[in-house]
Amino acid sequence: MTVKLFNEVNPQELLAAVSQFHHHVLGYIKSMALKCAVDLGVPDAIHRRGGAAALADIAADTAVHPDKFTDLHRLMDLLTATGIFSTSSTADGAAVYRLTTTGRFVVGSLNLSPVVQFLVSPFVVSSFFSLPDWLRSEAAAAGSVFEVAHGCSQWEMASKDSEWSNVINDSMVADSKIFLEIVVAVRGHMFSGLSSLVDVGGGHGAITQVIAREFPHIKCSVLDLPHVVEQAPAGVGNVQFIAGDMFESIPPADAVILKNILHDWNDEDCVKILQRCKEAIPERKDGGKVIIVEMVRGSGPPDSKTREMEATQNLFMMYINGVERDEQQWKKIFCAAGFSNDYKIMPVVGPLSVIEIYPCMDE
Repeated sequence: MTVKLFNEVNPQELLAAVSQFHHHVLGYIKSMALKCAVDLGVPDAIHRRGGAAALADIAADTAVHPDKFTDLHRLMDLLTATGIFSTSSTADGAAVYRLTTTGRFVVGSLNLSPVVQFLVSPFVVSSFFSLPDWLRSEAAAAGSVFEVAHGCSQWEMASKDSEWSNVINDSMVADSKIFLEIVVAVRGHMFSGLSSLVDVGGGHGAITQVIAREFPHIKCSVLDLPHVVEQAPAGVGNVQFIAGDMFESIPPADAVILKNILHDWNDEDCVKILQRCKEAIPERKDGGKVIIVEMVRGSGPPDSKTREMEATQNLFMMYINGVERDEQQWKKIFCAAGFSNDYKIMPVVGPLSVIEIYPCMDE
């Protein structure tokens, strides 16, 4: 077999294939390196020094042991190669590191470091070691990949473990803040004419804080589970927190917003959630609508990086039995829940979109 492979593929192609193989197998090292840098505070150290710092300064500011100076350089070298940092040399040859545009997402006010802490957490990463067992199990018996690994769902774990709950909620806050800032900047017209809005599954109110700041006339509410509301910060602007269950009922409002909620659930549960949303809003002629912020697979640029991101995110969602959907899959859910088929999909960043759906006029 080996001889045949060498005969069929020229050495350059074979070498490229081996390189790609190792790139796949060691892909997790990039995630762990970024988490290490965030844990150490490397991006913050560079940011505090005006956006550029020598290796010695980074080591001093992050309390890296002098014996590990060379190893810190290896960490920085990888994160430079993967686009988190850039580097240049001083006149004496010393390396100076800067934050790239991507690297700036882990410093400052719009900081995605909590997302790193969630996605590269032991709970999440270790779940995927159970993926083969999960795939061999019946759906009804297996639960989610997370459940196979940890014996309970992510949400049950969060209700019992306040530290884990904080990791989840901090990640949601960080992700929601930056995305809603973009949404308001490019799609802010969707909030025009609303006097009230409820954010379903909104955690600690990251979305509603942005909306309430930009549109102070809108009465904003957050609906989430009791243990989440109990931990919500006090004095979050003009935002009311309501403990409840989105499968049971949703407080009335002109509009309901759901950000990255429906991709956590199967089609049947999505229909149930949207039916509760439909009950909470007025008729379409009176401005009632549901605003969904989710990935729409296939709606982004048709390049390999976008396709890889979509496929990676879709597989990742398996850890809680979630799924990323394309337009036809979304349409099926909207119609089953009693919404019109003239929804609007408005791309924001790649396949990440804002979807507006409206109650059917004849109901």
